[in-house]
This record gives sequence, C-alpha cells and structure tokens, in this order.
Amino acid sequence: MSFHGTEVRQKALTLLRGGARNADVARLLSVPPGTIGKWLHVDRSKRGECPGRPNPQCPRCDGRRLDQAAYSYLLGLYLGDGCLSIMRKGVYALRIACADAWPGLIDACEHAIRSVQPDNAVCRVQREGYVSVVVTSKHWPCLFPQHGPGKKHNRAIALESWQQEIVDAHHWEFIRGLIHSDGCRVTNWTTRLVGGERKRYEYPRYFFTNTSTDIIRLYTDTLDRLGVEWKSLRQSRAADTISVARKASVALMDTHVGPKY
Repeated sequence: MSFHGTEVRQKALTLLRGGARNADVARLLSVPPGTIGKWLHVDRSKRGECPGRPNPQCPRCDGRRLDQAAYSYLLGLYLGDGCLSIMRKGVYALRIACADAWPGLIDACEHAIRSVQPDNAVCRVQREGYVSVVVTSKHWPCLFPQHGPGKKHNRAIALESWQQEIVDAHHWEFIRGLIHSDGCRVTNWTTRLVGGERKRYEYPRYFFTNTSTDIIRLYTDTLDRLGVEWKSLRQSRAADTISVARKASVALMDTHVGPKY
C-alpha cells in the first residue's frame, strides 16, 4: 500500500480548494482518484461544507422534472456508445464513451448528464483514445429500461411509450445524440468532365452505423418523421450503415446536427 505524506495531502487540498478537478489532481500528484476524493470529503466535513445531501430524486420514481431535450440527446448517446453496469447493490454506473478527437462532444455529453441527473457527480475517465464520461445512480435503469444482459444488438431494443413521447417532441436532439455516438459527417468528392475540362466537386454526407437492427430502425423512423431522405448501404458485414446524401436532407442535418467538434 502506498503512503502519501502530509505535504502531498496538503498540496492536493490546496489545488482542490482552488477549483481543480479530482482527476487532474490525482494525475498531477500520482495519487489514486479514490484517495483524492476521500481527502476532499474529509476536508469539507471539517470545514462544515458537507452537512449531507438529500437522496437524489428520479423523474420516473419521484416525479422530479426531467429536462426532456437533454434526455433525448443522452438517449441517443446511450443507444450508440453507452452502457449501464452494476457497481454495487442497487447502484449503476452510466458510461458514455467519447473519442478524444471531439472535445466538444465530451463537454456536451457531460452537460446532458448533469441536466438529466443534476444531483449526481460526473467524472471523466481517460482511456486510450477516448474519454468515458461516468456517473452513478440507483435510477439509471428507470431512465434507460433498454438496459439488459449482453450487447445491445443481441437483444430487443424498443422505446417505452414515455420515451417515444420525448423523442417525438425532441426529434433532432435524439438524432444528434445518435450521430454523435455512432455517426459522422464526411465530405465526399467526385470529378466531372465539363467543357472538356475535368473538375472536382465536393459534397457532404452523413453516415450512421450500428449493429442493432432495432437501433437502426429507431434512427430511420425518426428521419422519416423529419422528412430526411436516407438509404441503407447494405454492406456485407454485421453492421448496417445509413447514408444521408440528398442535398436538401443534408441541409436539414447541417441545420440541426452538424459535424462533431
């Protein structure tokens, strides 16, 4: 077991009191994040800043107001790159994997989680090539009843009526969440012979790829409601890719979704 002296602990508390994040302090001082969290909790308790907080409420169980727009976006992220895992009895961790290449996406994911569950602490766990945005709660299965054993594409995925009502009211947030997780905006190009001269033309497209036929259907059904034209590329692999390439449909997607950032 590593022992961290008083000097290291005091330096950590100074940084934390100044607003530094637990994870950043842990990396800087080579101290486990759990130890940093414990030091911070004890320090706040001694200073009377930690009188205890009420149990986080659940929009489904307790009727607390739910930020539906943020939830619709988060639902899209969850269906694409999210999962629930049991941490201890009755407590689940929601993990959303966000690529390092898109720091704006990481911020948007954290903001959505905080809007949906404002009483729960959010942390970022750095992995190779991506950040896992993590928050624990007893109520994640209430908010994401699609949770179940195994991978999503190996089980049925269907929205409950209350979820569908939210998606119907916030279509574009749902589409944005799906694109930000398992989709992308790319620029294709081609050449044409014009007046004897070959010219290059560029045009944007949106792609969404997933191995779950149910999640693909949720995506395309929502596109249909929005009047976005799409087609399946029907690739010879397990995953299906949906392409949006028509000029008017791409313009709609650009207005409401846009590229990752």
